[in-house]
Amino acid sequence: MLLETSLSMNTGIPWKSGSMSTTPVLQFADCIMMCSGAILMKIDAFHYIQLGTVYRGLSVVPDEEVIEMYEGSHVPLEQMSDFYGKSSHGNTMKQFMDIFSLPEMTLLSCVNEYFLKNNIDYEPVHLYKDVKDAIRDVHIKGIMYRAIEADIEKYICYAEQTRAVLAKLADHGKKMFLITNSPSSFVDKGMKYIVGKDWRDLFDVVIVQAEKPNFFNDKRRPFRKVNEKGVLLWDKIHKLQKGQIYKQGNLYEFLKLTGWRGSKVLYFGDHIYSDLADLTLKHGWRTGAIIPELRSELRIMNTEQYVQTMAWLQTLTGLLEQMQVHRDVESQLVLEEWKKERKEMREMTKSFFNAQFGSLFRTDQNPTYFLRRLSRFADIYMASLSCLLNYDVSHTFYPRRTPLQHELPAWSDGPPSFRLPLLQEAQAK
Repeated sequence: MLLETSLSMNTGIPWKSGSMSTTPVLQFADCIMMCSGAILMKIDAFHYIQLGTVYRGLSVVPDEEVIEMYEGSHVPLEQMSDFYGKSSHGNTMKQFMDIFSLPEMTLLSCVNEYFLKNNIDYEPVHLYKDVKDAIRDVHIKGIMYRAIEADIEKYICYAEQTRAVLAKLADHGKKMFLITNSPSSFVDKGMKYIVGKDWRDLFDVVIVQAEKPNFFNDKRRPFRKVNEKGVLLWDKIHKLQKGQIYKQGNLYEFLKLTGWRGSKVLYFGDHIYSDLADLTLKHGWRTGAIIPELRSELRIMNTEQYVQTMAWLQTLTGLLEQMQVHRDVESQLVLEEWKKERKEMREMTKSFFNAQFGSLFRTDQNPTYFLRRLSRFADIYMASLSCLLNYDVSHTFYPRRTPLQHELPAWSDGPPSFRLPLLQEAQAK
């Protein structure tokens, strides 16, 4: 979804916090699939594997085997996924990072586990490609759409707050437009259920089957009007009219027909590559990422147990850093005890979020690879669009000054102060 809005947004360097459920084992969006070994793993922003989070099938791969496999715990750049997170052009890894990845990861892991347990010899690359094709066909052939439309209440929740935020923006004269890869019948039925029968009145332009991210790059595909019966018309499109539904098209034609350009446009999406990357890099739009896991992680971060644990973990780390200069035997014994306690606490903080992978946004002390890409392509992020209800339409999200390493206060000046994480479910870039 895209919004032309007066929400002012200044750019800076974002940091994020998020969440995820503890079940099933593979309910985690920041994993990378290693095709040559059929392995799922969590990687930080600097391409280091978080040991203890590497899975073959449904079983953890021992740290020693991981280190032997990669000659350490670092993944070389040439093995990482391409710009859009895909495995291509010699890259051996794919980044899984959206809700559609969950069934693909689960199927990969379960089939892999079955082969391993039954001593079936197989080629991991073929397994990966077959599962990927099966997941793709579910979308392309419309199987998923038909299943959801047949039992919409089972899969989709009525979103009173979504309608409220759309109505609020429309009432304040904001131009809103919807661009989706889904077909018109699915969009119409879903939006009627989520927002209401008059959902089209809230949007100035509606575009279906856009084929993002190609929509943002391919200049050759013109728009086609879709009538009420879902039939494609031959008319040449000279204007994008409110109340009509259009198919395909491209961003360059969209910009020419609407004149909505640059930082006046705030575009929301839930996929950092298909939705956000090209717009922020090539077209200068402001971008907002929808990260549903954020809500539950923030809830965890605001518990007394988490706050106290993190406060002591930071204090312990500072003590280790400052007291390591004492080399006598007695001091070294104390330091070893502190190191042991710190290691245990770091494991504990991971289990707060997910027993298998930890937080969506952090690997130990480092940000995840997912967060690194999110920080690059999103100006702001939140758990859902309804978070905007907490703010006036003229609200400005100012960038936070992130301390550089040399700007941090010295430990000798006293331990850092600890504050509760922000209760708001939005952060600014």
